Amino acid sequence: MVFSVLKPHKFRFYFIADIVSGFGVGMSTIGANWYLMEQTGSIASVGFMLSLNVIAGFLISAFAGPLIDKWNRRTIILWANGIRAITLLLIAGAFLWTGFRIEYLYAFAVINGMGWTVYMSASRSLVQEILPEKDLIHGNSLIEISLQVGMFVAGALSGLLFKYVGFEVILLLNALAFIISSLFLSRIRHTPIPVDNEGEPFFETFKNGIRYLAERPYIFLLGIVSIIPLVSTMVYNVVLPGYVSTAVKGDSVVFGLSDMFYGIGALLSGFIAAPLAKKLSQNGTILLVFLISVLTLAAVAFNTMILILYAGSVLIGLTNSSLRILITTTLMKSVSKTYMGRATSVWMAISLLLQTVSATGLGVVIDRYSPGWGFVCMSGLMLIGLVVYYVLNSREPQQKTLEA
Repeated sequence: MVFSVLKPHKFRFYFIADIVSGFGVGMSTIGANWYLMEQTGSIASVGFMLSLNVIAGFLISAFAGPLIDKWNRRTIILWANGIRAITLLLIAGAFLWTGFRIEYLYAFAVINGMGWTVYMSASRSLVQEILPEKDLIHGNSLIEISLQVGMFVAGALSGLLFKYVGFEVILLLNALAFIISSLFLSRIRHTPIPVDNEGEPFFETFKNGIRYLAERPYIFLLGIVSIIPLVSTMVYNVVLPGYVSTAVKGDSVVFGLSDMFYGIGALLSGFIAAPLAKKLSQNGTILLVFLISVLTLAAVAFNTMILILYAGSVLIGLTNSSLRILITTTLMKSVSKTYMGRATSVWMAISLLLQTVSATGLGVVIDRYSPGWGFVCMSGLMLIGLVVYYVLNSREPQQKTLEA
């Protein structure tokens, strides 16, 4: 049972902290997009803010990994939460003092991008520390459930708060969320992994992390496969508005419902992925889910019916999130705890880079052809993931244990 993993106090505290933190980030991110659009009416400004978010996360990833593997992961998260809370309070105060200034939102995007990258690398490394290996898949399933529930609630509440009390209050609530999250994290009692490189120079720690992945091509490529669903999710968000408008002739209601059905599918993955992997095997389930994703995206690409879009959105959300749960669990079992922070930060940097390139390239493709081709590209991307994963596990099965 997936919820059995909540019995130990330390993961229960982590789980609550993760929900609260993710809810705060989701609420402020959605609010910032609405606020900037309302104040400027410029899609380019929103796009630039999102680019700053990605670029900031990409740049900090090179420094985050070595720090996470040299210091206590829980302490790093507490510091990151504290810095983000203070920064948000300062930005909210600046808005209240001077009124709208676009520079404040750009500063928010930079802090948000850096903070999210550090948090993701450190928190997933912390999960690897506090959960026994047999419970990792249930832990990752619960994390996916909390993410989707948090985004549902954050989206609804952010719109109401923005309308009635303003963006400044959303920033204050986000800062409060980080503080509450830190209170729960501070209650986690566990024995951190021994740090054997504490006195090692920073650059040497960074080089050792790169060397670790370079000497383990199976693990490195598996990490690349793990980020394909993340890139696919980003592509879905880029393609969906134009697809709804032109392919199925829908309106904003259809767009909102499509996004909601994606979230429902992602939520279901938290309950389905682990039992399915137990019944079929981990590798078999990953291959099956990849195949379902490829076929679903290809079908949606040439679809003109709203109901099929809804059904497709459920399956896209289900497959993307299931793959994240299953492959992340495999990585946590394969990667040495000493190197998990550095490995995760490398994969996150590659993911952010691919998301930036994909968003730009897809814009050109959609403008020249049609939004349906965006789903064709997504299907091709998932097919690449399927082929790479199949080759990895058919040619080098023994490396899954040798390279840990």
